[in-house]
Amino acid sequence: MTDESREELKTAAKSAGNLWTDLGPVIAFMVAYNGIRQFGEDGGLFARTNAIYWSTGVFMAAILGVIGWSLAKGRRLPPMLIITGVVVTVFGTLTIALQSPEFAYYKPTIINLLFAGVIFGGLAVGRNVWKLAFEHAFSLPDHAWRVFAIRWGVFYIVLAGLNEIIWRNFSESFWANSKLFLTYPLFIGFMLLNLPYLMKHQIGPGAAAEPTPGASPKVAADPGDPPRS
Repeated sequence: MTDESREELKTAAKSAGNLWTDLGPVIAFMVAYNGIRQFGEDGGLFARTNAIYWSTGVFMAAILGVIGWSLAKGRRLPPMLIITGVVVTVFGTLTIALQSPEFAYYKPTIINLLFAGVIFGGLAVGRNVWKLAFEHAFSLPDHAWRVFAIRWGVFYIVLAGLNEIIWRNFSESFWANSKLFLTYPLFIGFMLLNLPYLMKHQIGPGAAAEPTPGASPKVAADPGDPPRS
């Protein structure tokens, strides 16, 4: 097996691991929510009306478990995971402590708006966080990274608006299950829509890097020129 093949396998394995750390807490939330919903109204602590509180607690534990697992593996925590962990813990605690499901409904809106804020805020100060997050997978010129980041920033704003529409106009059960059956398909679909753009601007091995503004162009030395000290 060549070194290139090994690197591709490592990248694929890392991507699969990241997918499960993203999906795992959501699946745990849905299983807990739909499981408690099977009980009757007089189920006491397990009454179906308490499904949102049980599932919120499970989701909090799952997110904290992902963070703990990442730290145990010696991995650097992505900024998005840190934001998610803080918001989920704060709003999850408020949901359970105050017995107010509205905090759970707001949570995805706030997380998505914070994601968009981090992306656009980073661009405003000349730091492309999306490049930092994905440069291990793609090699793009700076202008392509900027467009890629802006697209995702806008997409997160759309997701925030979609969450507001769903929880305000549909049942709690529909909102809870839309996390997996609506939000994630949209997420995956948006990633696939961006692949042609990424492939178009991908810099191949040996390609020249995007020149720095104001820098003098490098001229290839003639084979007959004497070596420079």
